[in-house]
Amino acid sequence: MQWWKTFNDPELTSLEERVATKNLSFLLALANLSESRAQLMLAGAERFPALSATGSYRRAQRSEKLMQETLHRIGGGIVHGTHGQMGELASGFIEEAGNTATVPLLNQWSSSVDATYEIDLWGRVAHQYQAAKAGLQATEEERHAVLIAEEADMARGYLTLRGDQRRLLIMKEGVKVIQKISDIAEGRYKGGLVSAVDYEAAQARLNDTQAQIAEMNIKIAQEENALALLLGEMPGSLNEELEKNVITPVVPPVVPVGLPSELAHRRPDIREAEAKLRFAVEETGEAVADFYPRVTINADFGFQTLSFRDLGFWNAKAWNVGPSISLPIFQGGRLSGQLALKKGAQKAAAISYKQTVLQAWHDVDNALTAYHEEQTRMQKLRDEIANDNHALKLAESQYRSGLTNYLTVLSTEDQLLTAELALAENEATVATSLARLYNALGGGWENEAQAE
Repeated sequence: MQWWKTFNDPELTSLEERVATKNLSFLLALANLSESRAQLMLAGAERFPALSATGSYRRAQRSEKLMQETLHRIGGGIVHGTHGQMGELASGFIEEAGNTATVPLLNQWSSSVDATYEIDLWGRVAHQYQAAKAGLQATEEERHAVLIAEEADMARGYLTLRGDQRRLLIMKEGVKVIQKISDIAEGRYKGGLVSAVDYEAAQARLNDTQAQIAEMNIKIAQEENALALLLGEMPGSLNEELEKNVITPVVPPVVPVGLPSELAHRRPDIREAEAKLRFAVEETGEAVADFYPRVTINADFGFQTLSFRDLGFWNAKAWNVGPSISLPIFQGGRLSGQLALKKGAQKAAAISYKQTVLQAWHDVDNALTAYHEEQTRMQKLRDEIANDNHALKLAESQYRSGLTNYLTVLSTEDQLLTAELALAENEATVATSLARLYNALGGGWENEAQAE
């Protein structure tokens, strides 16, 4: 169950469900997540030996001088009395060269499997892998935060739109009442019963309300386009959908606010900041390990021969294995600079984490305060409307009894519409305050608590 369903508005639910599949900011966050997963895969590969297979063919002519000296040194005993690759090589040289000075062209075939493995004595590879894991978690939390933020923007935008649409309807009703007041004032002015002041005041009120309607139409159009943008659609694409079945979402009567302190940690931006801090710590550890030697084991096994048909025979095998050590002696301050850079990033990440947690609590407190205060204001406005309704009934009763004129009735009705306009704006504010509260708490917090 998603938190926006507490408003019992099918249109809002439909829009929210489309955010996760069409919102461009969220789709971009998903792309970044794929990149982070690939980074983790690369870092994880460093923990295992690297194996590769190679095969080669070479045709070459050796130095005549070098060949003569080589044959002279290995002597006839190796050529005639020793089996194996060296003997085959020497005999081949003599057989092909004969007594001439011409050095033969050689065909050399080889195949091998190579292995390389770094012994992680100082934890460099481990820190690198853990940093990649923290980076992936930070990206996942960023994706979650983007989704929650975009869902909250959709809810706030939709609830504001519905409030403005309702206010527009009230304004149009108000124009009808004000027009009647203006007509009566004009008749009384022309009849010499009142001065031009009453008529001009009524006309000014009418013009002001009509100007507000034009301004509200602009605001509604902008709000509809903003919702379309959240779904990655063109301006005006949602107008027809949003302008039919205009209903005012119902704010749930009771919202649980007795939240344990650990719920603030469910905010994805806090978890993201925590993961970024771990990432910075691991990168600092990797920078420290770069000061120490790297020990690598290298090995290969394969076959070498002068004839392709002999490739694979056991007596053509060749292998080697051994360690290699790389020790940084002079780097011109590069390693020290890199370590200082990582330590600075770690310090900044720690401060950012603290700031994010503090901001989260401020967001929750501000949202709770706004929600409660707007609810109090809403109750007062409803009381005001009840009073205005009672006053209107009294004015209508007095008018029917001949105790007052119709202008008094219209003025009372105008006052009622003004209060209803304020209430419509307030109810939209209460709804958006609730959406802001859900967002401040990380979104869906009440369902996570129930699941646990």
